Amino acid sequence: MLSAAWRQTGSMRRADRLFRIIQVLRRKKRPATAAEIAEELEASPRTIYRDIAQLMADRVPIRGEAGIGYVLEGGFDMPPLMLTPDEIEAAMLGAQWVQGRADPALARAASDLIAKIGAVIPEHLRPLLMEPALSAAPRPDAPKDVIDMARVRTAIRAQGKIALVYRDENGAQSHRVIWPIAISYWDKVRLIVAWCELRKAFRHFRTDRIAAYEFLEERYTPARARLRLQWRKEMTERWEKERRDAAQLPR
Repeated sequence: MLSAAWRQTGSMRRADRLFRIIQVLRRKKRPATAAEIAEELEASPRTIYRDIAQLMADRVPIRGEAGIGYVLEGGFDMPPLMLTPDEIEAAMLGAQWVQGRADPALARAASDLIAKIGAVIPEHLRPLLMEPALSAAPRPDAPKDVIDMARVRTAIRAQGKIALVYRDENGAQSHRVIWPIAISYWDKVRLIVAWCELRKAFRHFRTDRIAAYEFLEERYTPARARLRLQWRKEMTERWEKERRDAAQLPR
């Protein structure tokens, strides 16, 4: 539990800063120095040192020391949904985007998320839930999924293989067995990111071009996390090559 500094109305500014320090430490993947935190929060390093000392006295699991940096140990739970207006707007934008572009099961989950946020956020922040982001408007012209997307997500988590009859942009069909590792949500279409046994390479399959499918009992053995890293590396290399090639074109 945090001390009275979090609860007293007279110290709201400092309480907000303490909360933001924890958020900064939670986000960082390496030790953060007081100077780095101070720059982000527009405070002095001396103030940050004092705030971190207060947090450590309140038994927030922060490790580190001056001049080296600080890290937040895992397993620390913040009070429920202490969100800033910007964080609420970001969450709403994402949830509304999913509502308009994801498959029905994930769209329902986004609606449930919005309802849960609305049930617990402070009253003065609740009007933000009634301000839909214009850029997250639904796309009624988006093609429908042929495959059961809820089961695709289950297959991804379980590293299950999927057999497909797939149509390319010209309508030609091919039979594939894929190892799904992710779903990519675009403005109008959804793609299954997978390793293709036929092509021996990563491929992206539009969910509206699947003619038939079967979820197989067989599991693929490479760790999904490792496959995703490999896919990201290949995509980054491809994008960088395309950027270099485009830069060399005559103006």
